[in-house]
Amino acid sequence: EIQTVIVKQVMATVFWDRKGVLLIEFTEPGTTITSEMYCETLKKLHRAIQNKRRGMLTSGVVLLHDNTHPHTAACTHALLQQFRWDLFDHPPYSPDLAPSDFHVFMRMKVWLETQRFNKN
Repeated sequence: EIQTVIVKQVMATVFWDRKGVLLIEFTEPGTTITSEMYCETLKKLHRAIQNKRRGMLTSGVVLLHDNTHPHTAACTHALLQQFRWDLFDHPPYSPDLAPSDFHVFMRMKVWLETQRFNKN
């Protein structure tokens, strides 16, 4: 039996710390990330930190992100204040990788090797 594999591109938003991946959110191509969507993702990240890194929320979280609209909107700012997370900014749409990106690729490769994705 011959199987056809269809490759579909998606955007992955990855949150990680020094111990590994905390959360990956997949988005369909062409989807506009709104501040409401970003806030929902941050809430999922908050739950992921609670579940995977006990004590981290009380010891402090520093979030590295750029200053694109979803990251700077009032609802995002209010949520980050509610979570008491500190911010470390990265220039928006920079062609350079954030310094932390260099460290995620090996861990991401290892994590992806263990994942199975549903067919669409």
